[in-house]
Amino acid sequence: MTRPVDARTDQFVEDFAALDPLMATYAGIAGHDHELPDLSPDGFEAREHTTLAALRDVEGITPSDDREAVARDAFLERMRLEVEEVEAGLARAQLSVIGSAAHEIREAFDLMPTATEEDWVNVRARLEGIPAAMSDYRVTLAAEADAGRVVARRQYVEVAAQVRNWTGQEGEGGDFFAGLVAGAPDGLERDLERAAAAASAAYADFGRFLESDLAPKGREREPVGREHYALESRRFLGATVDLEETYAWGWEELKRLEDDMAVTAERILPGGTLHEAVAHLDADPARKIPKDALRGWMQELGDRVIGELADVHFDIPQPIRRIEAMIAPTNEGGIYYTGPSEDFSRPGRMWWSIPDSVTEFSPWRETTTVFHEGVPGHHLQVAQTVYRADLLNRWQRLLCWVSGHGEGWALYAERLMDDLGYLDDPADRLGMLDGQAFRAARVIIDIGMHLELQIPADNPFGFHPGETWTPALGREFMGQHCLMDPAFIDFEVKRYLGWPGQAPSYKVGEKIWLEARADAKARKGADFDLKQFHTDALNLGSLGLDPLKAALARL
Repeated sequence: MTRPVDARTDQFVEDFAALDPLMATYAGIAGHDHELPDLSPDGFEAREHTTLAALRDVEGITPSDDREAVARDAFLERMRLEVEEVEAGLARAQLSVIGSAAHEIREAFDLMPTATEEDWVNVRARLEGIPAAMSDYRVTLAAEADAGRVVARRQYVEVAAQVRNWTGQEGEGGDFFAGLVAGAPDGLERDLERAAAAASAAYADFGRFLESDLAPKGREREPVGREHYALESRRFLGATVDLEETYAWGWEELKRLEDDMAVTAERILPGGTLHEAVAHLDADPARKIPKDALRGWMQELGDRVIGELADVHFDIPQPIRRIEAMIAPTNEGGIYYTGPSEDFSRPGRMWWSIPDSVTEFSPWRETTTVFHEGVPGHHLQVAQTVYRADLLNRWQRLLCWVSGHGEGWALYAERLMDDLGYLDDPADRLGMLDGQAFRAARVIIDIGMHLELQIPADNPFGFHPGETWTPALGREFMGQHCLMDPAFIDFEVKRYLGWPGQAPSYKVGEKIWLEARADAKARKGADFDLKQFHTDALNLGSLGLDPLKAALARL
């Protein structure tokens, strides 16, 4: 029997895929790889209308069972926030170093197959659509700016710099679009080269538009303020949290983690400080790999962990046991995961965008990153959701993503791997703790910078007591409290300033997952089974943290 909520949300998936072919590519929905979305104001309005209509329809449906109730709650929570973003005048103007329509178009090509002539015809068609799409997008952003709806000036300037890198005007990566078609089959190469050149030129024009037309209109002040931040926090968490309370907890959590790091450093270099232990590890050539070896190292570790965890600690269906490690064709410094296609012909992938300045990596720092992006982190969570067509509707499997749920799970997965003995090497464990501390520091500075809070006079690190947070202080703080390459830290702080509310979702989400596990353990006592808890929890699909807590309490 098809449940009414499933039928309506499945129709929404079809309708939205037609209006947003990029979303279809990301979700692995076939039939739209040759298309681009309408980025004009009319196109945005059509997508907004489709979302609102589906929301109103699902609000009128009474769920027939618990599974449908979870699906309905998840859909309503997400769609109501989408509508709030539109009504607040935020949706169309959004642009940052981490995301915009320009980013989505470029990144979609990373996921498009090129094995057959038909695949290359799709690539050509999408490339040919870029000049018109970018022109329409300029009209939308200009209209938003004329109405006073803009982002911070720095975001326009930084995205313009990214565009110069993508189009070969700067950096070492060359022209992305020219490189994309370098392996085109005979008979199509000239058309593809022309289409790629036109696409690159359209992007270059767009970058100049950002810098010359929009940057002068952008906000000089980067903090977004309490009202805007509170909405974004709810969107990323799927929950309402007390922001001051969360800010205070971030300081406590960071202190706890750094105390643990000091103890772990003592195991690495007895009698040495944390920074001396790190220097000791960094001086060891056996703990280094060159940039060109990173992909192979990630792939080997990811494959090995899947093989060892499957059927022992997690139920991992066969299609999910395939993952691909990828080096992104960009140099911004981001690390991210993309899910499998609906039919699993495209596997889940973990991506690394490496800055030009980074020439080598320390696996001890990054082992935990593979756990976060791969298994038991994002790959297990996302791919399992795609696989469970017997339990989840198509919207839940392909389109629903809540950062607090997903990033919280991935951070929880890193800590779990410590519990399972995968971080017995104190260097690997130090890398995990540094990643955790990095996320705790983000709670502090993301809330602190955007709400312009005061730095506690009694903060445990003696950091600028009593001063008000600024972006410069945020960068200084991150430099003092994480062991990453400065190029990665630079990108991260720019990202927080352009993506308010997202950075705390990792640690806040992890906290909810840990509390839910502790609650289940207390309720079930000797009958508690960790593997079954993970299976049941992941089978709920992605949903906001408030609905997640309610659903997990019923398990």
